[in-house]
Amino acid sequence: MLLFFRLQISIISAEMTNIDVNSLPVNIKKPEIHITGWNRLLHRSVEVRVHSELLKPLPNVRGVGGVVSSKVQTHSLSWFFTPPDEETADGKRQTAAEERGGASPSVSEADDFALQKKDMEALTRIRIPRDTVKIQDRLNYILQPPIESILNLPTLDLPFEPFPFQRQGVAFLYSAHFAILADEMGLGKTMQAITTIRLLLRTGEIRSVLLVCPKPLMSNWQREFELWAPEINVKLIDGSPVRRKWLWQLPSIPVRLANYELLNRDREFFDSPKGERLTAFDLVVLDESQRIKNRGNATSEAARAIPRRRNWALTGTPVENSQEDLVGIFEFLSPGFLKSGLLPTEVCKVVGDHILRRTKDEVLTQLPPKMIRDALLELTPEQTETYRMAEEEGILRLSAAGEEITIPQVFELILRLKQICNFDPATGESAKLERLLADMEEIAESGHKAIVFSQWVETLYRLKESLARFGITEYHGKIPSKHRDEMIRRFREEKNIHVILMSYGAGSVGLNLQFAGYVFLFDRWWNPAVEDQAINRAHRIGASGPVTVTRFISTNTVEERINQTLEHKRRLSELILSGARGLNSSGLNQEELFGLFNLRVPAKLKKAA
Repeated sequence: MLLFFRLQISIISAEMTNIDVNSLPVNIKKPEIHITGWNRLLHRSVEVRVHSELLKPLPNVRGVGGVVSSKVQTHSLSWFFTPPDEETADGKRQTAAEERGGASPSVSEADDFALQKKDMEALTRIRIPRDTVKIQDRLNYILQPPIESILNLPTLDLPFEPFPFQRQGVAFLYSAHFAILADEMGLGKTMQAITTIRLLLRTGEIRSVLLVCPKPLMSNWQREFELWAPEINVKLIDGSPVRRKWLWQLPSIPVRLANYELLNRDREFFDSPKGERLTAFDLVVLDESQRIKNRGNATSEAARAIPRRRNWALTGTPVENSQEDLVGIFEFLSPGFLKSGLLPTEVCKVVGDHILRRTKDEVLTQLPPKMIRDALLELTPEQTETYRMAEEEGILRLSAAGEEITIPQVFELILRLKQICNFDPATGESAKLERLLADMEEIAESGHKAIVFSQWVETLYRLKESLARFGITEYHGKIPSKHRDEMIRRFREEKNIHVILMSYGAGSVGLNLQFAGYVFLFDRWWNPAVEDQAINRAHRIGASGPVTVTRFISTNTVEERINQTLEHKRRLSELILSGARGLNSSGLNQEELFGLFNLRVPAKLKKAA
């Protein structure tokens, strides 16, 4: 097949200095750079190289040619082609613009210039890394078409029009060799990653991708690839050891999908001590990358052992407990890049160019509102008496331990008190359950759906009995993975099911439940970032109405004291780290943990910290 292209190279004057233009390795007799980005006098004879990819068959898919210049490296400039003018039935020439919008508008050249300039400024350009020094490398990015032009290609056929901030995410990842996409839950990190992978595979910049995610999310990633990149072959690494070894080493697989649990077991397949390592992956992507925040655990070490050329990390919570979490993630992305012990402002300066963080309040002004209400509840008389006795006995026991007191002992008391706030162990009475039942009567009557979160599966079992009349499904660690998708389907599709009971551990990541209008936090988690993830299961792109979040807090208990401490830390974090875009201090430190019971931190624990 003979292909003939007429090539035009785009130069955007806003991206190039006079030195850049003068350094171009082409002969420009008289630069004639237009606001549209075209330089009509710049031409070059090029070699066209066509390569094949192992793609799944799709109807009406056109071949893609890569255009290669001997001096200026460019990619997929076939995207620049302008539709030719068509000849109408009466013999007149009709431009492509007239064909799309009717007759050409009658505007002055100044107005036309202003309109075109405004359109050009609104386009999303591929991000140029700050550490790019060579002019040839900068041109490699400058000469790429805007993201809007690329995503509008008929061969891509995206199922939905991306939001502007999602196009910016694609532009950020496209040129990133190590980066964290830390958007708030619900903003489409999966879609942005898949779309960028799709573009990089098409341009030939990458040929092999490994994507690692938690095991429960593997089916979700499969579905998202089918939706956003249906032509890409995605192979799951699963099965027997022999099959997994074969899948790790199988050539010509564009995308492999593995889970964190496999990394430890399969490390010998990609990091053999005998030196028989795999050919490096062009790109490794870690979803829910907070899984490797602890640099010393086996999962983190296995992830760092994967041979690779580029790294991305996806997480809505880059920092869950301390800044060391971020250090652990960057140790995978770029070993030694981020050191421990830096001040928050110093961390912000170091990582700022490698983290992209957006919140829904910033970018989704049209998203239905999220209304958070704290339901401050008094314990029932029976709960109050049981709670008082447990707290007094617990504090006496801790005080008697003196300098030998340990953090697990404090946690044990807190957990016992929190469980009493849920249900009285002797009578089963619960002020929270009474409030939940009252709210669910109205929710079910109006045909809406609700998610109820708890940190204990035992609590969910007790709720299951009381909420059965509203129609329930469950999603927690005791539900086998193979049945979880069915639970979500029933909750989404069956009109008589109004409640899904979820544990924070199983339901706080990776699920899209935007059809639920109500979220209840039956008990509070230690970390507000985990609570935010849980809430964002419902409050995300696609939500058709407002989401009402109810946080149950028992007054005059440890729950109220924990809430006050965490809210103070959240406000302080937002004030200090506002420029870090995504770094939050969260959780309780030693002083705050012991302070819940007015206890002094033992000296040996202070030294250990």
